[in-house]
Amino acid sequence: MDTIFAQATAMGRAGVAVVRVSGPLAHEICTQMVGSLPKPRATALRMIKDRDGGFIDQALILSFSGPESFTGEDVVELHLHGSIAIMRRVLEELSLFEGVRLAEPGEFTRRALENGRLDLVQVEGLADLIEAETEAQRKQALRVLSGALGSKVDHWRGSLIRAAALLEATIDFADEDVPIDVSDEVNDLLAVVEDELSVEIEGTKAAERIRTGFEVAIVGAPNVGKSTLLNRLAGREAAITSNVAGTTRDVIEVRMDLGGLAVTLLDTAGIRESTDEIETLGVELALRRAADADLRVFLLEEGADPPFDPAHDDIVLKAKADITGGSYPAVSGKSGLGVDQLLSDVEKILSGMASGVGLATHARHAHAMTTARDCILETQKLLQSGPDIYDIAAAELHIGIHALEVLVGRIDAENLLDEIFASFCLGK
Repeated sequence: MDTIFAQATAMGRAGVAVVRVSGPLAHEICTQMVGSLPKPRATALRMIKDRDGGFIDQALILSFSGPESFTGEDVVELHLHGSIAIMRRVLEELSLFEGVRLAEPGEFTRRALENGRLDLVQVEGLADLIEAETEAQRKQALRVLSGALGSKVDHWRGSLIRAAALLEATIDFADEDVPIDVSDEVNDLLAVVEDELSVEIEGTKAAERIRTGFEVAIVGAPNVGKSTLLNRLAGREAAITSNVAGTTRDVIEVRMDLGGLAVTLLDTAGIRESTDEIETLGVELALRRAADADLRVFLLEEGADPPFDPAHDDIVLKAKADITGGSYPAVSGKSGLGVDQLLSDVEKILSGMASGVGLATHARHAHAMTTARDCILETQKLLQSGPDIYDIAAAELHIGIHALEVLVGRIDAENLLDEIFASFCLGK
């Protein structure tokens, strides 16, 4: 396997820049550049020189020996002064060694997967951690990166393998003097796994929302103050405001951090009957986005009814409290009256939605677990028909086992790996 290298920190000028080298020649080539390496997991200050003995930089060197490293291979990190010229010169010098090449995007992490240092779910957790913008996203990504879901999958897989083995033993030794009725133990194993899968599947939607962000749509009639309220919530002029009804034709989005949750506020077109073709399209889009949102904030004139029935958690507000007066749930985007209470209510509702979060964070996780659960449910039905079809029941369980193995990247995941690692930066 080639030895690979890449800049592990962001491109551009910085206080410190890190170059990572991984592979069978990592220690050898870095020794040639710095003279001697520190002991594994120790650091040392060294002079980095080129092949002609020319001084490049003074850097902090950190070394690891495989398999006790991120990639599972020998690894060396060069912590350089963050000059663009220094970085360019070090990368150029590394490229001159035979058997050494620049890493591809995500290749360090891919090697960690191939060498058993991470499973596929942990790889996705690492990608989510890099992309995390809020505290909730950071905490969730760390839970996934810790390997908690992979441990659960191993437990489920072991139980299903045990159940399948019991059924297959009954088939293989049907004419021998061994217990034939294994259905009780098999059913017990399947019931526990099915219950735990159901809990995780139920929590996937909330987990995915934490990862991608919740959507909150502001809904109401034209000229009721939706854009003014959005601007107040955003703390900037994100939407055009006007006394002319129908100003907002498209959906305007503002992303914010609310109580550690990523939230996208949607300012939708005013909902009314219109003969204007463009405005009508805007209203239709507003209705679709509002229906798909996690939460709707209805902003209504005094005595007006919502344009459609609010859901249980939706918030209904009285508009233009700076003119009509009154206390919350009356609000005013213009004066700010009631806005703090509105934010508090939105945060409380979304936090409640996030409270049921599970370890699985991606749609593919939910799909794999749903496939495994469906196979368990089908197996439980088959067991009711007796030992004559235990072979079919065992085959059904193997489909579920396969789904769980794909989930953690053990088998049949090559195309999926290419897609996942393409999103990683070069030095990761």
